[in-house]
Amino acid sequence: MFQSSKIIGTAAPVQSGRERIRRSAAPVLAVMLAASLAGCAGWKRDSVTVGAIPDDYRTSHPIVIAEKNQKIDLPVGAGDRGMTGSQRDTLLGFLDGYDKSAAPALTIAAPVGSANEVAAAAASRDFARLAIAAGVSRSRIVMTSYQSVSPEASAPVRVAYVSIKAQTDKCGRWPEDLLQTSENKHYADYGCSYQNNLAAQMANPADLLGPRKQSDIDAENRSKVIDIYRSRGISDEFLGNSEVTY
Repeated sequence: MFQSSKIIGTAAPVQSGRERIRRSAAPVLAVMLAASLAGCAGWKRDSVTVGAIPDDYRTSHPIVIAEKNQKIDLPVGAGDRGMTGSQRDTLLGFLDGYDKSAAPALTIAAPVGSANEVAAAAASRDFARLAIAAGVSRSRIVMTSYQSVSPEASAPVRVAYVSIKAQTDKCGRWPEDLLQTSENKHYADYGCSYQNNLAAQMANPADLLGPRKQSDIDAENRSKVIDIYRSRGISDEFLGNSEVTY
């Protein structure tokens, strides 16, 4: 009985010491837990802010509509007498992009002080006559000249006009190392070539601003298509283009 009471008597102080340690450590643990939660909250807030930064190639390389100087240099030999056949075909292809409704000024600049000055002047007059025949108004053609860099060289005749084009910024920018992908974002030039190709395919840049006016409906063709649909038939156009035999 004496030994058991001794054990009980010595165990009580040990248990109270542990209680004091736990009680003193509780505020410290609470502070550490609050600090860790605050750190998580701060990290989440920063991640949302970083995630809100646009990382889309359409945002990095937007397609814009602006005026662009369309120009071509037509080489003229010193021995040429007027416009040649190849010059005619090249100029007609260049004038295909000329908007006759907008009718911008068409500038034809002949070189001065070059070895082919006389031949270039004669060719430029033929270019003007060809442009008029292609539909360019005579009042919108501007004949001008520019100083040649070298008097011994044959300088080209420059034909230019301003048009509205869809375009993007210049591609080929590499401001940073491609291996720096810690943020898992696109590199600076990503999507630039795609946007440029898409802009070059736009025949009418105004289509990017809004839809065109709806054209008139072919009532006869619509009635024919509806009749075929009601009879559960197949149109001749579909049968002619289909690779499957029905």
